[in-house]
Amino acid sequence: MKQKHQSFFGEAIKHAIILGVLLFAFLPLYVMIVVSFKTNEQYLSNPWFFDNISDWRWENWSEAWGLVGDFIFNSIFVSTAGTLITLCIVLMTSYAIARYRFPGRDLVFYAIMATMFLPGTVASLVTLVSLLMQLGLMNSIFALVLMAAVAGQVAGVFILRNFIEDIPKELFESAQMDGAGHIHQIRHIIVPLSGGVISVICIMDFLASWNNVILPLLLLRDPQLFTIPVGLFRLDGEYVKQYGPLMAGFAISSIPLLLMFLFSMKLFVRGLSAGAIKG
Repeated sequence: MKQKHQSFFGEAIKHAIILGVLLFAFLPLYVMIVVSFKTNEQYLSNPWFFDNISDWRWENWSEAWGLVGDFIFNSIFVSTAGTLITLCIVLMTSYAIARYRFPGRDLVFYAIMATMFLPGTVASLVTLVSLLMQLGLMNSIFALVLMAAVAGQVAGVFILRNFIEDIPKELFESAQMDGAGHIHQIRHIIVPLSGGVISVICIMDFLASWNNVILPLLLLRDPQLFTIPVGLFRLDGEYVKQYGPLMAGFAISSIPLLLMFLFSMKLFVRGLSAGAIKG
């Protein structure tokens, strides 16, 4: 009886913790949706709950789309292009370091890992902006693509290199006997077997690029080139805040991320658990 009581108490604590985490995770989303259908007056009088459906301000969403639509497409272009470039470089680098024994192999790998300890973007802003100015990349969306492409390479190489080393060498040797080159081995062996790990790398890099606000804020001057964080930042502080359209803009900007997670969640979870399963 005592053991049963302890088991019930333990399960109750687990469920309470889970409910607490879900509350903190979904409460901001709920408030954002609620406010997106209100005027400022409605928000101040009733910030936590929906009004009658007849009083919902649907025009907030159309206004928000008119304000942030172009910003979203800019962010999708920058994040997607940067992620694809990063993935290509990470695949080739990890393949070379994991598959071949060459002089200085470990030194090259540890030198790459050492760059993780270099100051981040915020600490090197002056040097970075000065370099981009000399290259003529100020107010250019391709500068953001370039910065997105180099941001996640080190972590990607660290993750993928260890995974490739666990792939049986016989697969690569058989492919070489059939005349497969390096690109074919990466495409037909590493990519199919490392789909989960690759999805983790892509999602991490995509999110980092999507949420980046400092570099776009400093580099871009043309409003047509703004990414979604900069666009929302400017909308938030440029005029008197209209909370309904602003929250609708935040909700619209989160839709691409939600779709990405919905379509890649299985691969993402598989990639996170790949190391434990192999162990």
